Amino acid sequence: MNTIAVTGGGGKLGSQVIGMLQEQKYDVVSLDNHLSDRIHCKQIKVDLNDFGQVVGSLEGVDAIIHLAAIPAPIHYPYSYIYANNTVAGYHVLEAASLLGIRKVIMGSSESSYGFAWAPQPFSPHYFPVDEDHPQLPQECYGLSKVVNELTAEMFHRRNGMQVTSLRFSMITGPGDYRHLAIAKPETFKPILWSYIDIQDAVTACIAALHAELNGAIHLNITGDDTLSDRTTEELLKSFYSEVGDLRKTFQDREAIVSNALAKKLLSWQPKYSWSKQK
Repeated sequence: MNTIAVTGGGGKLGSQVIGMLQEQKYDVVSLDNHLSDRIHCKQIKVDLNDFGQVVGSLEGVDAIIHLAAIPAPIHYPYSYIYANNTVAGYHVLEAASLLGIRKVIMGSSESSYGFAWAPQPFSPHYFPVDEDHPQLPQECYGLSKVVNELTAEMFHRRNGMQVTSLRFSMITGPGDYRHLAIAKPETFKPILWSYIDIQDAVTACIAALHAELNGAIHLNITGDDTLSDRTTEELLKSFYSEVGDLRKTFQDREAIVSNALAKKLLSWQPKYSWSKQK
């Protein structure tokens, strides 16, 4: 692989992924709906909802990291969010199939499990939440991520394309931690106190690019600890006491969403924590 396309290359995560790819001497092309002055690579202004534009912009590319999306069910009509995210995902994978691109990394989300944005809040079936937990979204954004993962599975069945969907938890950075309500555990209950430092999100993208996997794989990308100053056992007793299926004993502030499979398959390890960067 020599040339990597990053969709959403002008965004918070995409721009940092591009920087690391360039450090590793890849040629990079950014596909975004706007041009950015914070990245220094070939940029193509493209509407991912236009299939012809997607095909034309990906010609000559060896692999794709697809990060472009509306990242939450807010600020746009729900129908537009769903259509934008799913059509863009399909177009990227269909174009890759036509052009013979064999590896695609897809930005997915832990919102696909349904807890984060649920109009009718509900509890996980068990803890820790791993990739086998049912995906039960009640809104357009989480559903769009489920559909994209199913689309990835279809393309693998069609032609053996390797697609790795990274279910990112809330992406944060060193400048964010001082503003987060760490001492108010009710704030992050809906996301199970789950987060990923942007530096670790970047390395997960690169690790997925390097990994030789077979299939359409879905992986939780989360940190090793929770966004709380309480122990994990305290959080579960206070906020999820009705969940009786505890499949491990949690130590200290250990994460409630499991990243074990990503660590195993990607040879990846998160390194950063809010507790060390405030």
